[in-house]
Amino acid sequence: MTSPGDATMPMIDIYAAAGTFPDTAKLAQDAATTVMTVEGVPNIPMFRKNTAAFVHELPAAGIANVDGDHDYVRVQVLTNSGALDRDKQIAVVRELTELIAAAAGNAALKDRTWVLLTEAPEGGWGLWGHAHLNAELVTAARAEIAKLQA
Repeated sequence: MTSPGDATMPMIDIYAAAGTFPDTAKLAQDAATTVMTVEGVPNIPMFRKNTAAFVHELPAAGIANVDGDHDYVRVQVLTNSGALDRDKQIAVVRELTELIAAAAGNAALKDRTWVLLTEAPEGGWGLWGHAHLNAELVTAARAEIAKLQA
């Protein structure tokens, strides 16, 4: 498990044609759990309650490549600046790609899933009505851990 200094509370957006996933609620929970697990952040409410995934079902006609194919999935993971080192980037992309294919029951989606890792700029991570600096998030995490240990 990493320290709160390495922590983030990502927002995960999954976009796919309607009907791609039989259980979008399970997919959303599994995606959030996957990213939290890869990060290795402390299992505290601050991270559990603020690591979330959103599944966006689009009409098939709203997705197309140059040939008009619509069986693609786009996953965007937004973290605070510097949250994922290279090993974690690789693991998040790999594990979310595997999760998407499994959730759809379609192994071929591994070749048609795009995972985009995006970082909010320093000071651009809003939570609890405040645009936090990374150091402020670390302080909040440490305070929560201290309360749980008391």
